[in-house]
Formats: sequence, C-alpha cells, structure tokens
Amino acid sequence: MRELSLHILDIAENGITAGADCIHIFVNESRSDDRLKIKIGDNGSGLPPEKLDKLADPFVTTRTTRRVGLGLSLLAAAAQRCEGELTVETEPGKGTEVVATFRYNHIDRAPLGDMASTITTLIMGNPDIDFVYTHIIDENDFSLDTREIKKEMEDLSLSDPMVIHHLTESIRRSLRQLEASEDKTETREDTDGKTDNR
Repeated sequence: MRELSLHILDIAENGITAGADCIHIFVNESRSDDRLKIKIGDNGSGLPPEKLDKLADPFVTTRTTRRVGLGLSLLAAAAQRCEGELTVETEPGKGTEVVATFRYNHIDRAPLGDMASTITTLIMGNPDIDFVYTHIIDENDFSLDTREIKKEMEDLSLSDPMVIHHLTESIRRSLRQLEASEDKTETREDTDGKTDNR
C-alpha cells in the first residue's frame, strides 16, 4: 500500500469484522524524536492463538470475504523497512491492539496519506460504530470522538453525505493547524538560535 492511512483503514475494518463497536485510532508524529507511531485498538472478539502465531503469513486471514490476510503482514513489512516494528496484543472476547512504529524520516517510509478521508470513510460506512481518533504532532494534538458528535447532532445521521463532508473538511483543517503550529515553533526556535554578527 502506498499510504499508511490505507493500512489503518484495513486494520480498523478487521476490528469491525471481529464484532467491535468501538475503534480507537492513534497517530503520533514525533518529528523531534524521528519516530512515527500508529496504534489501532478495538473491543472485538480478539484473535485466536493459532492466528496470532501466524500474523506474518499473508495467506492466513480471519476474514470470510477474502482468503489472503495481507493487512498485518504488509504493515509489519512496512514498519521493518523503516527501522520500526509491529506488535499485536489480543485477548479473546476483549479485543485487539495493533501498534506500528517507524523512523519518521526514513527514506522508505510511505506517506501517512489522507487521514481525514480514512476516518470519515470508516464513520460513513459504519455509523453504528464509535470511533475515537487522536493525532499528535510533537506537542500539538487533535482528537475526535463520534460519541460526542452524535450527542450534538440530534436528528442528523453520521451517514449523511453533508455531515461527512463537513466532518472531512473539519479534520483536514485541524490537521493543517497542527502542522502550521509545529512549523511556526520550529521557525521560532531556528530564529532564536541565530546570532546577529553585525
């Protein structure tokens, strides 16, 4: 996959297939530490032990809709290429947590991709599932919780195209603000570190 957001989409859908009614998606871009961490957790049925032992095998999958389980094996390979790793913690009946880490500036790291579209695609396709999305860029963070949005919307549905459009643009705007805030901090630090030699 060319973008990491597509891996996130795939793994979140795995959790929904496993019966989860709440998916947590966490992205931490720690540029100062040269690390990227992605975490997807769900409260689904979990992975049986025999599947957990074979996560690296792309020909093992828990889905009935396809015979090849490329999601986790491809994400593991992507992380390992970038001096990172993939870990999976699961407990039958309680859920699964997938964590992928990468060296942020590694030449082979795929771009994060369109997180706004990824999150709203999940929401629109699964309006009865709750999603909690947290995105951190160094010291700045953004969070979205569909449980809170549902309380505020009253008669509107999260599958309504107008609601999804508004939500997508809102997420994009918030992520741009995170980027801009961090870029301003870096510029200020660069300026403070310079000496006037005139």
